[in-house]
Amino acid sequence: MSQQCIDPMVGKTLAGWRYDISGLAPEMRGDYERHLVACQRCRSRQQMHRIIDVALIALASVSAGVFLLAFGVIRHFRPPYAFWLEIGALAGFALSALIWLVVAVATPAPVTVLDAAKEGARRVHDRLPEEIRQRLPEELRIKITGT
Repeated sequence: MSQQCIDPMVGKTLAGWRYDISGLAPEMRGDYERHLVACQRCRSRQQMHRIIDVALIALASVSAGVFLLAFGVIRHFRPPYAFWLEIGALAGFALSALIWLVVAVATPAPVTVLDAAKEGARRVHDRLPEEIRQRLPEELRIKITGT
């Protein structure tokens, strides 16, 4: 059975934004962040949307790589009609790159990946011995810890 949103009005607003509050000013996101912490339904939907966004970027990246590989193989072996095959491979690469760009610009996937990378760096930093942490440049320590 599906869970109910704890505040349907806020849930509808978040759903309309695809659960993306990254573009809001920090002072305006507080209520939405608290809602996402408290509401399991909206939090799980937000996670699902981010997984889809990151998967689309990964799929477009793999697709672009395969088309570039195909172009290289065609150039190397020079089969009959090589010109048209090369054009097709380059068109496939261009389409994959365009899809990657659209997904990267239209979704918060890059921000999500960056946040995950920062969280991972924070965990590694917290596990380092104190003498190694002190050897890190101050600017890097601030970026990792946020303080």
